[in-house]
Amino acid sequence: MLDELRARVLEANLEIVRRGLVLYTFGNASGIDRVTGLVVIKPSGVPYETMTAADMVVSDLHGKIIEGELKPSSDLATHLELYRAFPAIGGIVHTHSEFATAWAQAGREIPPFGTTHADYFYGPVPVTEELSAEEIAGDYVGNTGKTIVRRFRNLDPEAVPGVLVAGHAPFAWGRDPMQAAYHGVVLEAIARMAFYTATLNPEARGVSQALLDRHYFRKHGEKATYGQ
Repeated sequence: MLDELRARVLEANLEIVRRGLVLYTFGNASGIDRVTGLVVIKPSGVPYETMTAADMVVSDLHGKIIEGELKPSSDLATHLELYRAFPAIGGIVHTHSEFATAWAQAGREIPPFGTTHADYFYGPVPVTEELSAEEIAGDYVGNTGKTIVRRFRNLDPEAVPGVLVAGHAPFAWGRDPMQAAYHGVVLEAIARMAFYTATLNPEARGVSQALLDRHYFRKHGEKATYGQ
């Protein structure tokens, strides 16, 4: 099972590179085996061009390294916080993609300006609160995960599969590593479109609740009609 998960996590890491979401080593993807509670994640600072499935690092849900000769991604503790808090997710990606990161740096959520957004995110893409000086000086990476979890106190992480960490960058997730990568790509696309929309019309208000519902629920839930 772990060999298969390593391969899927490697593919998710390569996908965010192929789609232009990652420069150099600025990003990572992970996946979890919910049966064993083991997490597979990209190693820290290893070039994507040379990375193999065998390079992936395995940890438990508390950060203890189980397998791997390399150091895990420096964002491991954030991923673990999300896996512990959101039991329905099976994969996470973190990037510093240009437009989503710009919204995060501005401390602005991404409004659902159009139906492309509504197809995948049931409402705005939220932005977290800024970390305090104490949180930054302490367990910074773990506290990054905790601030995401706090932001989702009244949100469904399956209906809103991504977040902007204020002053930092986006995280996205899904039922497995490749769906997490897919949502990361979608998040960057809607961030880019939202930037252009807000630039062209600073007074843009976004889609109505009726249109948001129509587009989101045609792809999600028991009554979804999209696809074969």
